Order: sequence, then C-alpha cells, then structure tokens
Amino acid sequence: MTTQVAPEIPSAPAELKFGRTVDRSLVHRAAVSEVFVTDIQPLAAKKVRTAVQLPLTHGYYSDHVQRPAVYDALLLLESGRQAAIAGSHAHIGLSQGTTMIVDTFRLDLHGLKELMIGPEPGRLRIDTDYIGNPTRRGRYRKGKVAQRYFIEDTHVGEHEMDVLFLNEHENDVLRHAQRGTPAPLTSDFSDHGPGADAGRQVAPELVGRGNPLNVVLSRAGTTDRSVTADVTPRFDNRALFDHVYDHLPAMTLVEAARQLSLLAVGEPGTTYALGFEARFSRFAELDEVVRAEAPLVRPGGGRGEIPVRFLQGDAEIAQVTVTVVSGSEL
Repeated sequence: MTTQVAPEIPSAPAELKFGRTVDRSLVHRAAVSEVFVTDIQPLAAKKVRTAVQLPLTHGYYSDHVQRPAVYDALLLLESGRQAAIAGSHAHIGLSQGTTMIVDTFRLDLHGLKELMIGPEPGRLRIDTDYIGNPTRRGRYRKGKVAQRYFIEDTHVGEHEMDVLFLNEHENDVLRHAQRGTPAPLTSDFSDHGPGADAGRQVAPELVGRGNPLNVVLSRAGTTDRSVTADVTPRFDNRALFDHVYDHLPAMTLVEAARQLSLLAVGEPGTTYALGFEARFSRFAELDEVVRAEAPLVRPGGGRGEIPVRFLQGDAEIAQVTVTVVSGSEL
C-alpha cells in the first residue's frame, strides 16, 4: 500500500526519553499501568516519533505458553494505537474527548527473531504519519495513520489504520443510528456479557494462555472444515476493558481471532501470531452473543493466514485475518 509521507523537518529530533510514561489521558487509558508511551516528538507538520517501553512482564501481554517468549503482536498493536492517539492530541490538534474509530487496519511484523524478549524492557520507536485533510473549519474527520516500528535500531514492522475521528455527540448519534436504542455499558453487566458459561469456556492451554482470565472464547466446536466459538471475554480483564465500554472493543475481537486461529491450527504451544488485517463494519454489541468462525487448518509449520469472521445475529460485523507462524522460525 502506497502512502504519502509528510516532509521531514530540517532539524534533527531530540533523543527519545524512556524514563516515564505520558499522561494517561493522551492514550485514552484509565490505569497508568496500561500506558506504554513514554515520549512524543514532532518530526513534521503531520508526522511524529513516539517512544514506547515494552514491559518484560504483564498480566495479559505476557500470558503465553509459547517458548521462547517474544513480544506479543497485540502489545505492538496496542502500542501503535497509543502512539497514534497520543500524537494526534499532542501535535496534530485533536481535542480531548475525540474518539478514534478504526474502520480497517493492517499490522505486519517481519519475524519472530526481531521480537525476542531480552533481559531489559524493550525500547520501541514508532514513526507515525497522519494522512488526510482537515475540513474548512480545520477539523480532521477521517484519515489514515501509517506507522513504522523499530526495536532499538531494527525495523520490525509496519502498521496502518483507516480511522474516523468523532466527538462525543457524534459517537452517540452513530451508536443510536445503528442500534435504534441506547447501548448498554459493560458496567451494566457482571463479569461477562450474555452467553457466557464458565463451564463451557475454552481451556487456556488450547488457545496459548495460562490464565483463564485471558481466555475470550467459549462453546467452541469443530467440524471437518471449520472451528467456531462464542466471544465471551471477562469484563473484569482490565487489559481488554481498561474503562467502561458500550461495545466489545476492536482489540477484544483481534484477541478472539488469534485464539480461534490457534484452535484452528491445533498447535498452540508452537504457533505464534505475527500479523493481522482487519475490517470492522459494525460495533460488536454487548447485549447479543458474538460468534466467530474460521476454517480448520492442518498443522504444517511455516507461515499461513487464517481468516476469521465475526457474526452477531445474522450479520457479519467484522473480519480479522491472522498471520500465524511456527516457532521453528526461531
């Protein structure tokens, strides 16, 4: 995909700082512990450079059975989201209270070796270009975010998003237009939404997890061609639900896609997710069960792509294609 890059500023940027995180409001997080961005610097009119410290241990992003351990692809995805929204507030002029709605995204990570976890927290640099034009009133309504990832000085991947920028009123209007009724909140439920059944939750080891809190699938079933499951995350998982939501956030669907992909491959201990390509057509509502389905894959090592569809009622609400790779690459 070709993107237009903003011109570089003539002066060299200052050295990035990794000593402390930015204000949590810049990345739309309630908990400081869920903030990974440590510095933001402008490079051009619509380009910023961001520092991210990748944690060595985290209750969600480090909870994987695959060995050797590598940085979680979803951690890098979340880092890109935080870098994009922080840069848009700090240097692009988006006001606080603006919501960034992702229509599509693509994350390509180059390989597992570049993501190996060392003895110290990882230093991730993200260069972000904002591509789009403001309205006559100077406000951005939609655009593209293009990012390049570097761990230390090694280029490890790219990330692109097509996004809408909505204020609180516009977001409320959109939600009501799609539903016709006010949307419930995660705070209206107990630990789960509808359809959850602790007795039918997928065993953590089958989806590459150790902690049942991080399992987002239940009622899994297989045929000779496909695997299906209900998406039933725990609302008290604060990595996925850091604050109150009126829908299942995109990251939860991506996690569900990864877990279903590991079920489809059948080798969760040696299979890693290395990339995602997603399209979201509707919000995943909280008050109706979301079903995920993917083709069954024969284990064979190497790389592969597994398309996952998400349905609510009779409507497809999202597609996430997961790039999986065998640990034999290491």
